[in-house]
Amino acid sequence: MTTPARRAQRRNQVLSREQIIEAAIELLDAGGEGALTVRALSERLATGSGAISYHVGKRDDLLDAATETVVTATLATKPAGAGAAPRDEIRVVALALFDAIAEHQWLATRLTLQIVRNPVGPVTVGIFERIGRQLGALGVPQASWFDAASTLVHFILGAVSQNARIEGDTSGVEPDADREEFIDAASAAWHELAPDDYPFMHAIAGQMARHDDREQFLTGIAIVLDGLTHLG
Repeated sequence: MTTPARRAQRRNQVLSREQIIEAAIELLDAGGEGALTVRALSERLATGSGAISYHVGKRDDLLDAATETVVTATLATKPAGAGAAPRDEIRVVALALFDAIAEHQWLATRLTLQIVRNPVGPVTVGIFERIGRQLGALGVPQASWFDAASTLVHFILGAVSQNARIEGDTSGVEPDADREEFIDAASAAWHELAPDDYPFMHAIAGQMARHDDREQFLTGIAIVLDGLTHLG
């Protein structure tokens, strides 16, 4: 006779950690952090909460594992061709993170929390290592490596978070607001400002309406890199 314990053991053997994390990411992509509950995940996988706990752990562990899985895959992105220049290496990983957060809206918050809370975790170490190992080749003196890498990472996180829908306090922001409509309205409002009082804002109103987020992001990376090469 098969006992409940034996059935649970078989279920745990059939269900893999990778399957659980993949399903968790699907729930997060569909509904954000609020959609990821052990109950919802159990129903999606047709299993019990014990199997999830056995393979991954609690809900916070699921969030960390999902973040690590997406970021690890993102950091594996390489420039086309061999012998890429250090600037190209940094541009590729930065843009890969930008695109990953555009695809996984929940990732921006979790990524920032990982950097702050777990400095020895695979997410933090992976990002800093992938970016930081290029700094020497750029001519950045070793004494400035930490500051330089931190500046790049902070710019990347700040820029990608600004373009993502961050969960939390979004008072005054329509959740379904169309991005183009918002930018057009803001640009028009800036254009209506008195040129004598706000010459700069008036001058860039048209630029805002025409800008591309990814190109603006890469421009920011280039500006930071140009500054870092003058640290010595």
